[in-house]
Amino acid sequence: MSQHSFPRDIPVGISQCLLGDSVRYDGSHKHSKYCTQTLGTYFSFVPVCPEMGIGMGAPREAIHLQGALEHDVIRAVGNRTATLDVTEKLEAYGREKGRELTQLCGYILMGRSPSCGMERIKVYHANGNPLGKTSAGLYAREFMKAQPLLPVEEEGRLQDVRLRENFVARVFAYQRWRALNEKGLTLASLQDFHARHKYLLLSHHQPAYRYLGRVVAMAHQRPLADVAEEYGRVFMETLKKVASNRNHSNVLQHLMGYIKNELDTPAKQELLHLIEEYRQGRVPLIAPFTLLRHYLKKHPNAYIERQVYLEPHPADLMLRNFI
Repeated sequence: MSQHSFPRDIPVGISQCLLGDSVRYDGSHKHSKYCTQTLGTYFSFVPVCPEMGIGMGAPREAIHLQGALEHDVIRAVGNRTATLDVTEKLEAYGREKGRELTQLCGYILMGRSPSCGMERIKVYHANGNPLGKTSAGLYAREFMKAQPLLPVEEEGRLQDVRLRENFVARVFAYQRWRALNEKGLTLASLQDFHARHKYLLLSHHQPAYRYLGRVVAMAHQRPLADVAEEYGRVFMETLKKVASNRNHSNVLQHLMGYIKNELDTPAKQELLHLIEEYRQGRVPLIAPFTLLRHYLKKHPNAYIERQVYLEPHPADLMLRNFI
């Protein structure tokens, strides 16, 4: 039984071609069934195609990023037509959408796109040879500047089970943070939020958890708006760090400590063995986690049951089954 409720229809931006719309340069699409059929259970997608948005239409001439070694200016130009330059239009559209789509809790981009790629897009010389440098897509770069806390990931990278779990966890975390602020942040609600996210933060980066603890402890000495800005920024930056097997194992051992007096020796040994097996990469996280939840059900602990770490995202997405 789930201990936490999860909202449906969380607004998440997405490159429109991933929804199956024929908006690519050649009139095709890149439909992602994982996005539409799995993540779509909880996410309400807001589609954007920058090229369509700036009036290029589909099909259209393909574009690429062009630059030079002697300066950092990168432009989006046509593959065939030297005079086709949509740099300023793509950048302006990214800034416009960044200001407009403030309701988003995440964004899934089409990788390897000179407009939508999150990173590592090849840049070319004017003669067509690779320049040896990479960039973010021009639309994506400006959008991410406008909304720096927003969880962003490329569809192709979601094939990596750890990156997938991390991204979805960040979307739900950002939704909780935004909901807290929209309700009206108070010192008490911030303290409660931090307490509930203790072990989730520890699984990502222990020093950051301690830093945020100091931010909360000293919050009464500063304007709450300043505290919220710093806390939200560090909170989301921390969750961007992919949790390691070692950190997960340490958290599981900490949680076990709350019920160790209720467990007999064989039960403790079995759980510790599974945690070590996970630390060594021999079993997925779901193995020790399921056993721990079994013991927590038999020996309830009110403090632990409030921890977001136990269920940072819906269990039916099965995101911890393979990491």
